[in-house]
Amino acid sequence: MSRVAIVTDSASDLTPEQATAWGVTVVPLIVSFGDESFRAGTDLPIDEFYRRLLAPGAPFPTTAACSPGAFQQAFQSLLDAGADAVVCITVGGKLSGTNTAARIARDAMKDSPVHVIDSETATASLLLLAQVAAEASAAGASAEEIVALVKLRMADARIYFVVDTLEYLRRGGRISAAQAAIGSVLSVKPVITIADGVVETVDKPRTMGKARARLLELLTAEPVERIAVIHTQAPDVQGFTADLARAAIVPIEKVSVNLVGSSVAPHIGPGAFGAALLVARS
Repeated sequence: MSRVAIVTDSASDLTPEQATAWGVTVVPLIVSFGDESFRAGTDLPIDEFYRRLLAPGAPFPTTAACSPGAFQQAFQSLLDAGADAVVCITVGGKLSGTNTAARIARDAMKDSPVHVIDSETATASLLLLAQVAAEASAAGASAEEIVALVKLRMADARIYFVVDTLEYLRRGGRISAAQAAIGSVLSVKPVITIADGVVETVDKPRTMGKARARLLELLTAEPVERIAVIHTQAPDVQGFTADLARAAIVPIEKVSVNLVGSSVAPHIGPGAFGAALLVARS
């Protein structure tokens, strides 16, 4: 039976426990507060990241892609440890330079059996794709079979979330200053998605209650195979999770809840919540 190692990056928001349980290697992006830079999820614990994010007067956090060297080291270590091949699934290439870095690392290793996939998404959508790949690897699938499966399931991935403020999307360059200003004046609580690798606004409810209702509607519009809730220290995330599980007819114990880490949270800000899912295939 072949052994295919699965790699992703920290924009997947896998917890250390999930990464260990699934056998997935996570390569960290870089997060910076002013002149201080950290490897996301490695040098900067998530509690400390949120403390800094919410601290009055603190520098606005910025993120940078993983380096090719970090990917190459991860790929080579896995191959040296006995993996027959590596399948690496990264955050969307239109959202980060991380996919480019992974491809540079792969190309530098010449004939090594390393495969790199641009997920065209981020956070829990990427997490679910990594989970599918890990399950296929555990079942003995080849690298080529895993690549084909992940690309197939990318079409089934959905992600929707509500942001509490547009300021972080503006600062991160995801929306214009004019869009942010209009949204603030209108007290909009936008419902956001990632489609074809690009951040898009799905709807612009005027209250958080209406945004939550719209979110549940979008997330349960199709039959659900698996769900992962995401949040950035949003209030009542447990209540939202229960409502989502009930509406999607999924046992609540099968709905994972992931705190968005320092690779993605700087772009959406505190108080955001939502979920990613894979649509069930008939």
